[in-house]
Amino acid sequence: MSAPEQPGLAVADEGLIAWTHVIYGLHAASVVIGITSAAFIVTAFVFGVPSIVAVILNYLKRAEARGTFLESHFRWQIRTFWFTLLWCAIGGLLFATLVGALVAIPIFLAAGVWVVYRVVRGWLALKDGKPVPIS
Repeated sequence: MSAPEQPGLAVADEGLIAWTHVIYGLHAASVVIGITSAAFIVTAFVFGVPSIVAVILNYLKRAEARGTFLESHFRWQIRTFWFTLLWCAIGGLLFATLVGALVAIPIFLAAGVWVVYRVVRGWLALKDGKPVPIS
């Protein structure tokens, strides 16, 4: 499916659109691993091989996306990964104390819901050939 042209943006290459779907699929695989295993979604997302491969692909392919609607998707995916890592680190540091563990678990859960939202919203926007909001 060819992405519709958007004012001020270059036409995205079909191959790069396919790569972007693959990257969302890898991120979604990490989410599924987090849901179906003893891991939290955030830990599976940040430390799981699928998401690590996905973020590497994001960095390798993002120059090709520059100037197209896909640029927003690459920025969205990269920021999702790094902000999830940040929240995972904060939760991990808090988890080291008994009182902090009571705060860390809700942080892990909230970050997991946020990751699911970002993967689903981004992938749906890609399917529709639209950019994601700048954030």
